[in-house]
Amino acid sequence: MRRLILRNFQSPGDILMLTAALRDLHRCHPDQFQTDVRSSCPDFWLNNPWLTPLDEEADDVEVIDCQYPLIHRSNQEPWHFIHAFMHDLSDKLGVRITPTAFRGDLHLSDEEEAAPGPLADEFPPELPWWLIDAGGKYDYTIKWWSRRRYQEVVDRLQGRVHFVQIGETGHYHPPLRGVTDLRSRTTLRDLMRLTYHSHGVLCGVTLLMHLGAAFPPPADRWSRGGVIIAGGREPVHWEAYPGHQFLHTIGMLPCCATGGCWRSRTVPLGDGEPHDEEKHLCKDVVGGLPHCMEMISANEVVSQIERWLPGED
Repeated sequence: MRRLILRNFQSPGDILMLTAALRDLHRCHPDQFQTDVRSSCPDFWLNNPWLTPLDEEADDVEVIDCQYPLIHRSNQEPWHFIHAFMHDLSDKLGVRITPTAFRGDLHLSDEEEAAPGPLADEFPPELPWWLIDAGGKYDYTIKWWSRRRYQEVVDRLQGRVHFVQIGETGHYHPPLRGVTDLRSRTTLRDLMRLTYHSHGVLCGVTLLMHLGAAFPPPADRWSRGGVIIAGGREPVHWEAYPGHQFLHTIGMLPCCATGGCWRSRTVPLGDGEPHDEEKHLCKDVVGGLPHCMEMISANEVVSQIERWLPGED
């Protein structure tokens, strides 16, 4: 039995995809590997049945730096992000790994599955509640939508949907009115638990969309809603999940005519990061937004969310 430590310290969305690769390594090759991980998101690995504590200094332990070069073929070939770490591990281990489920592999405790936790005591009990991430990281500002449009969505759905705003300290998460404000108040484990019990998620292409797809829907619903404001940065097939409304503009503008532009920022921030280089900046800015994001209206988002509301078309 080979003994492996899988290692990756990228963003939480990347680590969530690595959980799927670990699961499918074991499902495709049962009883052939013992595995442990080193990552930037230890909360994702709690209760994980595929882990065995291993010492990376032991002579019989292989340390694998997990990567996903498959992303560089995403505009030319029909792969999803969930395939990416699997391809890399397949090459490095000399085995074939394929997806056995179209989602990440997260494991809540019985207590976490039974209730959303004390933070949910602040939500009105009579309304379905959706998590909303109205911002993002500064390295990829091209993925941000308009704060005013997020606010319009919240305002127009008042009394029918309660929105719970989340966001990590140090990132851009402008405050919204008429929401429960949990910005900077949740651990990653809290966010996992809340997502599990939520009725839906509204966000750009970010961690929250992957969390929304990773868990089964609430017991009283056949699906968890998901409206993803994607624009034209990434190819649809690379990110979209079944059941999500993935609002994109691929093919609608010259800059994303045949695939995602994969650029980083709308305008330079002057922080010395390589994301400010000309090759990483949006080529078509309209009204302060990437044109592809400007094309997605609040009305379109409201209409998509309304389809999930009980008793509404």
